Amino acid sequence: MASKKFFGTDGVRGTANKPPMTAEIALKVGEAAGAHFLRGDHRHQVIIAKDTRLSGYMLEPALTAGFISVGMDVILVGPMPTPAVAMLTRSLRADLGVMISASHNPYQDNGIKLFGPDGFKLSDEVEAEIEARMEDDGDGHRAGPARLGRAKRLDDAEGRYIEFVKNSFPRKLRLDGLKIVIDCANGAAYRVAPAVLWELGADVVTVGVEPDGLNINKGCGSTDCGVMQAAVVTHGADLGIALDGDADRVIMCDEVGELLDGDQIMALVAEYWARTDRLRGGGVVATVMSNLGLERYLKSIGLTLERTKVGDRYVVEHMRKFGYNLGGEQSGHIILSDYNTTGDGLMAALQTLAVLADSGRRASEAARVFSPIPQTLRNVSYAHDNPLEYPGVKSAIADGESRLGPDGRVLIRPSGTEPVVRVMAEGDDQVLIDEVVSDIVRAMHDVLE
Repeated sequence: MASKKFFGTDGVRGTANKPPMTAEIALKVGEAAGAHFLRGDHRHQVIIAKDTRLSGYMLEPALTAGFISVGMDVILVGPMPTPAVAMLTRSLRADLGVMISASHNPYQDNGIKLFGPDGFKLSDEVEAEIEARMEDDGDGHRAGPARLGRAKRLDDAEGRYIEFVKNSFPRKLRLDGLKIVIDCANGAAYRVAPAVLWELGADVVTVGVEPDGLNINKGCGSTDCGVMQAAVVTHGADLGIALDGDADRVIMCDEVGELLDGDQIMALVAEYWARTDRLRGGGVVATVMSNLGLERYLKSIGLTLERTKVGDRYVVEHMRKFGYNLGGEQSGHIILSDYNTTGDGLMAALQTLAVLADSGRRASEAARVFSPIPQTLRNVSYAHDNPLEYPGVKSAIADGESRLGPDGRVLIRPSGTEPVVRVMAEGDDQVLIDEVVSDIVRAMHDVLE
């Protein structure tokens, strides 16, 4: 399949008001995606949500115009988490769902994520077909004047999602007596996440719930957890929860501020679900980035770890194909397919809280179920030439793999959302893996200078 021009590992993404994140291209995405999902003579509907970025005000009406132009009715829900779009697309029997967000990126970036009528992110093949339509002038699939779509707002979208998330929490349990810090990253979940926790009985301390269009993910959220950790200690909380800008990922911390990443969350939930006969597939699906410690722990309790390439939709595809109901990424995308079709940070946090509420143990005792193997990750930015094409870099990578041997590994991965190469190594010797990563990064810098 030919490489895609606009779509990356998680939809279309870039700097706001520069290609591909311009109003013009958003209009084309709306036209092309809308035309692709026209099926039959019924009134077609598309759900559009966004996070709290200033540029959402530009992209939302552009996408709306594109969908309306091909005859789709648009349902606008305003700031809502990405997993809410997946849920609403299915529950409202819409033909398409759209999330305007760049997830964990800073405010100056934005993105467009598309969901099919089944609530799942689109496949590479469908994205390529939409791109092919975007290359057309659009005249062939624009609706006639009497068939244009309409736009309206869904006033109860937040309430629908709040009840949906609460229903994933075991009915026999409550959060009464637990003090929880929730950091919403000044993003899409700034209203719904605190409401869910409070309605389940928790004493809630909020962080990152004052979005101004420019402060999403800034010094807060799942990519900058210091504020959450400090708030947990300051307020004597039992647990901290940090979401990212569109709330499809989560990082947590225990009562002393020690972080729990996606690998720890998956291990905790997998053991609990296996013990309560809820785990399907005999294990967990994760990506190549997940820690070897997770793999060793799951093996020790009779479970497997299946790995995919990076991107939560590839995890979902593997789960669907082989019958797993738990998967995710170290970065905090956790997919609980019994409940939703994509990563849901708030639901994943609730499953962790269910283990604590059921056991009566503190998070520091219950939630850290394995010791991570030393892992070092560094990013190398490039402007033009991909450093992985150079023989000197390839030689440094091969040398690093040889030095780590069979008990360690080197993972080199170009980002799908920005011009960055991620260099990761892991093994039992922290000094050695630091040296391996430094040598590979140095080789890249040498060819980029």
